[in-house]
Amino acid sequence: MVGAQLRRLREAKGITGDQAADVIRASHSKISRMELGRSPFKQRDVADLLTLYGITAADERETMLELARQASTPGWWHQFNDLLPTWFEAYIGLEGAARTIRSYEVQFVHGLLQCEDYARAVVGLRHGRTDLDDLERRVAMRMRRQQLLTSADAPTLWAIVDEAVLTRPWGGRDVQRAQLEHLLHICELPNVTLQIVPFAIGGHAAAGGPFTILRFDAPDLPDVVYLEQLTSAFYLDKRSDLDDYTVVMNTLSIQAEPPEATPAILRSILKQL
Repeated sequence: MVGAQLRRLREAKGITGDQAADVIRASHSKISRMELGRSPFKQRDVADLLTLYGITAADERETMLELARQASTPGWWHQFNDLLPTWFEAYIGLEGAARTIRSYEVQFVHGLLQCEDYARAVVGLRHGRTDLDDLERRVAMRMRRQQLLTSADAPTLWAIVDEAVLTRPWGGRDVQRAQLEHLLHICELPNVTLQIVPFAIGGHAAAGGPFTILRFDAPDLPDVVYLEQLTSAFYLDKRSDLDDYTVVMNTLSIQAEPPEATPAILRSILKQL
């Protein structure tokens, strides 16, 4: 995010990579690495580049400098580096920096909303053949990730799930029941909104599959659309893509049952178990 914004600022001023490199006493390749997010950010370098790019307002500079500080500080997930694929490690960092997280899920409960037994069942789908310690570390990592929702500066999570997510018995009926009860509890958090897309509506706006939209505090930073696949992920930040996915998410939030209906739906499914 920081690197991409530095690139946008540079290109908007018509400044070449070589010119930017001269200002921070570095090579063109270092500018390239910074803009690709592959190099740590020194505060002095970022400050000098912001000056070169005409960013003089104190609040704008401080926002970028703070993001650069965060980007250069190892996150809690670094202790799990041996478990995290690089394409997902990037998402964990973005999720932690987001102010608003909007998601649509068609198969699983969102990772931030999974109870421990449900998480163990889901993680076990792909990693069940690994040793027990490895599996438990993966579950522990997911539980640690969920502390984001109750942190002092917690983001807003607006999750929309297909009814199939709630009726599919991952791990068996007892685990399914525990997960539904967990959702009833988590819905009480003021920063969490959960909606359900019922089978009865048939087709809907998000027929293409699950996705997540991340929005950030800094006004100059674009939203990011996250699309996860089996062994990779896509991160979209082009305006046209963002507009399309935002329209789909907004439409889906209208087609889904309203948030206030969610507890009754969850209890109804529980009664059927």
